[in-house]
Amino acid sequence: MPEARCSIVGIGKTDWVADWHAVRQGQACCDQYGYAAIALRNALADSGLERRDIDGLIVGQATAYERTAEVLGIDPRWGDQSDAPTALLKAIAAIESGMAETVALVYGNNQRSNKVQYGGPQAMGGDLFLAYVYHTPWGLTSQGALYALTANAYMHASGMKDKDLGLVAVSQRKWASLNPEAILGKPIDIDAYLAAPYICEPLRLFDYCMVNDGGVALIVTSAGRAKRMAKPAVHVTGFGRYDLNQGSTSLEPRLTDFYRDAQKLAGEASFSMANVSHGDIDVFSVYDSFSMHVVLALEGYGYCQAGDAAKFLREQGIGPGGRLPTNTSGGHLSDSYMQGWGHYVECVRQLRGQAGARQIMGAQHAHYTSDIAGKTVSIVMTADKA
Repeated sequence: MPEARCSIVGIGKTDWVADWHAVRQGQACCDQYGYAAIALRNALADSGLERRDIDGLIVGQATAYERTAEVLGIDPRWGDQSDAPTALLKAIAAIESGMAETVALVYGNNQRSNKVQYGGPQAMGGDLFLAYVYHTPWGLTSQGALYALTANAYMHASGMKDKDLGLVAVSQRKWASLNPEAILGKPIDIDAYLAAPYICEPLRLFDYCMVNDGGVALIVTSAGRAKRMAKPAVHVTGFGRYDLNQGSTSLEPRLTDFYRDAQKLAGEASFSMANVSHGDIDVFSVYDSFSMHVVLALEGYGYCQAGDAAKFLREQGIGPGGRLPTNTSGGHLSDSYMQGWGHYVECVRQLRGQAGARQIMGAQHAHYTSDIAGKTVSIVMTADKA
């Protein structure tokens, strides 16, 4: 097995389906801190560790670090706040530098019950994302609008058709139909996809992620400690990051090379560190707030040639029985929108052999990726004793 940099020894989440129905009935169980606390409780139970064993804490974007630590009853000797893709990298850095040995990564979000807006004049994060600020006078205030621009540019450059893009949503819904914990598990076909209304052309309803409440937690520790634990761990064996900031205000990285340069470099770094090739990857996990993320990732990380994603989707496939099982829980489009945190849970389940009807038999390596606003992260995870 490739050398483990650190290991994931516990996963936990809230009951997203129950959370979804409770919110729809106006009976949300808790706020974002409550969701985070439930997820951590479940992750600790999964790992067999106690709260006192946690000496590091990373919290997600929707909760304040200090308040989260207080609610969770943790006084870490090291801590931070982060989004999902960089949270695991920060945990590894803290552990390898000796600043912590066992880090809890905790995310809670009440985005649906709190009526959070990701578009419009009051779009959350408008003060943080340049596109929100500089393009507001033209009404371009949502990530959906930005990815619609990207989709239009890509389709013009590559010849991809609407029905090709639709294969992403259809494939992920097929995975979700095998996942009893997915919020949207009813299968759809390409006709249903094409019949759905545009939200921002060419993106239709099924190209968008849902917005739901919930929480996720991971327990990450040193490879040495993981070896001393009773349960098999999932090891982080490779990672890479590369950012594209030049031209970001004009959206240039999204509209010309579609993040390929950054994805290529981050992917090569993670594969080299993990000593794997594309043929070794059993599960591909892509941050997918919109279906276009998957299209761009297939090309940027080298699973197919530039401009050939549509052909790959048609002929190779990413759904059940396909060449490259992708977002096997259903992803953000069908399982749950946990801003990338839930993808870690699915990777760990697949590599532990705990994914039920959607299990990829003999899964040894998972590739987790994210390309939010040009901040590209690539992580390779490996099953215990792979």
